[in-house]
Amino acid sequence: MSEVSEQKITPVLNGAAETMLQSFYARAMYSKNPKHRFHDAKAEEIVAKLDYDFSKAENDAAMSGGVVARTVVIDEIVSVFIAENPDCTVVNIACGLDTRAYRMDNGRLTWYNLDLPETIEVRDSVYHESGRISTIACSAFDPSWAEQVKVRGKMLFIIEGLTMYLTADQVGAMLGIIRDNFDNAYVCMECLCPAFVKKEGFEKSIQATGATFTWGANSFDDLGRLANGFKKVKDDNILRGMWVLNPAYKLITWIPIMKKFSEKILIFEKK
Repeated sequence: MSEVSEQKITPVLNGAAETMLQSFYARAMYSKNPKHRFHDAKAEEIVAKLDYDFSKAENDAAMSGGVVARTVVIDEIVSVFIAENPDCTVVNIACGLDTRAYRMDNGRLTWYNLDLPETIEVRDSVYHESGRISTIACSAFDPSWAEQVKVRGKMLFIIEGLTMYLTADQVGAMLGIIRDNFDNAYVCMECLCPAFVKKEGFEKSIQATGATFTWGANSFDDLGRLANGFKKVKDDNILRGMWVLNPAYKLITWIPIMKKFSEKILIFEKK
């Protein structure tokens, strides 16, 4: 399914596409922590094979903390779905170099990693994926990607680290492709708190890529027309992931304002 290249890889990316490298580095470094909640040996291995300056990511505690917290929570959500639907199909939209497929693989599921062609070129040069875990090189707004998802059934769509760089119309178009092409569609979508749109300066490594935050939502109800054809399952957030980073966070995350301003993870399904 995957064979990691031995050659050094020099990724050529910019803007929102480049942010995947910052997130990937944050997960790899957290994995090296002896007290980690998730171990990502593949991420650790691949970081060493990339010819890229990760110094800004290394010094960006806000970015790395958020990435780890959301990873803990989304891993939990995905693992529960897979346990309940062991023969499911997962589509990881804007996958970047994400290794969740390997942490979650039960030997039965089918997993498609979807991203822009230039990003998949980098991913393919590292992973060489095929079979049950494979890639689709296509924009998330191009309906043709749906035709490449050949294995259907219980469907889980993961949208992580993407919506904050989109417009509302782009979010609606992406969800419309899922709605119009798949039955049994279950969506796990991370969203930035709207109060932090245009405040990417808090995460210096993200700002350095030239990417800007453009959209956010606090709840499924905030999606309005963008989520036509879907119904709410649960509004979640990354706070319990923050507890993993530091148990002391439990002392403050009960405060309503913390929940309000935290990153949200919206879970919904096709009607």
